[in-house]
Amino acid sequence: MKETWRWFGPEDPVPLRYASQAGATGIVSALHHLYRGEVWPVEEVLKRRDQIAAAGMDWSVVESIPMPTSIKLRTGPFRSNIDTWIDSMAAIAKAGVKILCYNFMPVVDWVRTDIAFRLPSTGYAVRFDALDFAAYDLFILQRRGAEDGLSQERIAAARRRFESMTPEFIERLERTLIAGLSASESSYDRESMRAAIAQFDGVTAEDLRGNLLSFLQDVGPVAQELGIRLAIHPDDPPWPLYGLPRIVSTAEDLRRILDGYNSPVNGLTFCAGSLGSRADNDLVAMAREFGPRIHFLHLRQVRREDDGSFYESEHLSGSSDMLGLIRTMLEEECRRARNGQLDWEIPMRPDHGHLLGDDIGKPGNAGYSFVGRLKGLAELRGAIRGLQFALPELLPAER
Repeated sequence: MKETWRWFGPEDPVPLRYASQAGATGIVSALHHLYRGEVWPVEEVLKRRDQIAAAGMDWSVVESIPMPTSIKLRTGPFRSNIDTWIDSMAAIAKAGVKILCYNFMPVVDWVRTDIAFRLPSTGYAVRFDALDFAAYDLFILQRRGAEDGLSQERIAAARRRFESMTPEFIERLERTLIAGLSASESSYDRESMRAAIAQFDGVTAEDLRGNLLSFLQDVGPVAQELGIRLAIHPDDPPWPLYGLPRIVSTAEDLRRILDGYNSPVNGLTFCAGSLGSRADNDLVAMAREFGPRIHFLHLRQVRREDDGSFYESEHLSGSSDMLGLIRTMLEEECRRARNGQLDWEIPMRPDHGHLLGDDIGKPGNAGYSFVGRLKGLAELRGAIRGLQFALPELLPAER
């Protein structure tokens, strides 16, 4: 696997040289200073490529070109926004980037309730607390219909949790939930959050899936001409939030997306942490089924709790079979190499590392500190090397 590293550009507190010191050979990046729907100019894209190359690495994956709500709803200026998206895709192709990760989550993308959950190790992780989320949705945001689908017991428990919250806690929770986490495409206050949600009133999962497939029909042929592989990111967490549909959460969801636009350019970012947040997702079975269409890997772990909560655990110890997943993807790489595929090597990155050591207290992006990801990458590298040593058949043949 190609070891890559998420970098948020020149303003990232973790500089490129740290990624190189960690052993990464590829960078995952985007033009975060151009994130409001404008076309990415070719000169800006080439500048980013050259910054990465000067540090001795290549720009392996774009994550992500922003996806405006108009495209998800296919309303308003969605045609011109798709044209803008295609123009940005053409610019990254000129820079030699071949993989484009994107998401189709409505209103919010990855969601957590706590960016500094204290671990027994005294380090910190990001966490989703299901009860805190329900309390926020029901009694702070006061979203119309927030009680739909919740049991009376869950509503009562959420009320008790809300009544125990201090004003300081509520402010911190709200800031974490809607003001924008690292790599989020949007940031809201309470009023704009309600308005954004209201745009999706009456939109079903089938509607949203249909809009995604229409988008793929619009951009897929261009991606094929450009040599770009599209890699949709799963929902995180993989279930509906704020009453909004989410359509990239289960094996059946992935199946319908891949079959709905059945082209090699239409593939997956296989995020083990996102998909692994659901106990009914068998990651190893999913990796076996969808392996040929997996273009990019996020290798991270979560520890699930019975009430739907979870937190980011160490990369090799959590609720999912990480070693089994790695082995399956190494087998997929070998299959590609035997078939003579030039793209046999799958880029992977460690994700959402713990906040550790002297990174604690430093400015940084939640989940993207240096030491925690360095530790995660080292653990993953050791697991890969160990599997290949024990099972030499997992080493790709000479090409």
